[in-house]
Amino acid sequence: MDDLRKKEIIEKAREHDVKFIRLQFTDITGVLKNVAITIEQLEKALDGELMFDGSSVDGFVRIEESDMYLRPDPDTFVVFPWRPQNGRVARLICDVYNPDGTPFNGCPRVTLKRAVAEAEKMDYTMYVGPECEFFLFHTDEKGHPTLETHDNAGYFDLTPVDLGENARRDMCVVLEQMGFEIEASHHEVAPGQHEIDFKYADAVTTADMIATFKFVVRTVAQQHGLHATFMPKPIAGINGSGMHTNQSLFKDGTNAFYDPARKYGLSKVAYNYIGGLLHHAKAICAITNPTVNSYKRLVPGYEAPIYIAWSHRNRSPLIRIPAKRGLSTRVEMRNPDPSCNPYLALAVMLRAGLDGINKELDPGSPTDVNIYTMTNEEKNERGIESLPSTIMHAVDELDKNEIVKDALGEHIVAKFKEAKHKEWESYKIQVTPWEIEQYLSRF
Repeated sequence: MDDLRKKEIIEKAREHDVKFIRLQFTDITGVLKNVAITIEQLEKALDGELMFDGSSVDGFVRIEESDMYLRPDPDTFVVFPWRPQNGRVARLICDVYNPDGTPFNGCPRVTLKRAVAEAEKMDYTMYVGPECEFFLFHTDEKGHPTLETHDNAGYFDLTPVDLGENARRDMCVVLEQMGFEIEASHHEVAPGQHEIDFKYADAVTTADMIATFKFVVRTVAQQHGLHATFMPKPIAGINGSGMHTNQSLFKDGTNAFYDPARKYGLSKVAYNYIGGLLHHAKAICAITNPTVNSYKRLVPGYEAPIYIAWSHRNRSPLIRIPAKRGLSTRVEMRNPDPSCNPYLALAVMLRAGLDGINKELDPGSPTDVNIYTMTNEEKNERGIESLPSTIMHAVDELDKNEIVKDALGEHIVAKFKEAKHKEWESYKIQVTPWEIEQYLSRF
């Protein structure tokens, strides 16, 4: 980091009376971590000289090789607006480095930067616009989250039905104070479910914003006595939460997905990118839908996309092409959910799309009828397959996919598989309320 940029950040921190700075990063699962320092240590941090124990973070390193370094990205400096005016708190998002000065292969942000570099070799810049959904629940007298929703509203409902509107409004205000450009905010389909959309940006910036978004939403919800969760399917029988991911590639300032001379206004690059996403969809699913609970959302009947197909208009396939063209031409992948690590999710989607371009993969004809109403025979005739039905099916697909594994790197693949096997083994031995209800009195 050059001295001028470093001086600018230090001056800004002192100008805003910042006392503490949180150096933030994510573990492999996407959980936000931080090391808090005082303003007196900021210069040292900006020089990349602050060390932390990497063995204490899920998926990082062993105890005998635990020394890791945090290198802050100066563009991510922001002051938290909800903290006291005196002795305020700011944050910097960091990349994780090895003691020898090389980027750590287990750092999700570094992983996304590698994928972005692959796109840059082809003169492409990826832009991403996510649609993040979440639930707001009441807490009990001890402050623990319950499954009691704060309302009985539905899609686009207003107050007095939507009792979460005040919380959602404050979330938007805080996000804007932190540099977000909010495009839409509304109640979603299920009771207690909400969505806030913010403007697209380049891939790394968007991943940073998703991580920040989840942190802000949960913080503001807590201030309103509510609990915000990005768990994909907290309640059976109603819609789960997704994170539809709108993607485009730009080249020389022009949207490479747009070609007005071709059918649907989509370029050959766009078709091949779609082909790459479809071809690698089953392996991608392990990263974009990374929990046991993710697959409770990916079932028929609740608007979640489970069929590997694409369309330029209807919402039942995995991939939809929104109607806008020109600079707004984009590909919407609909299966990701907000429990994913955004850095890893964007990395594998980008690499899959680039593979489609490199190999000129054909996505086939669009499926412009409702797949949910098709018979199995009709789906077979069209060659429409389904996404994996469990996290372990998805991990098996990941294990067979060299492109997705290369996007993640050996370290993350090994640690991710290890974590998912442990999660699955723990899940398998649970006795659920459903089993008690079904079998206890019957047998």
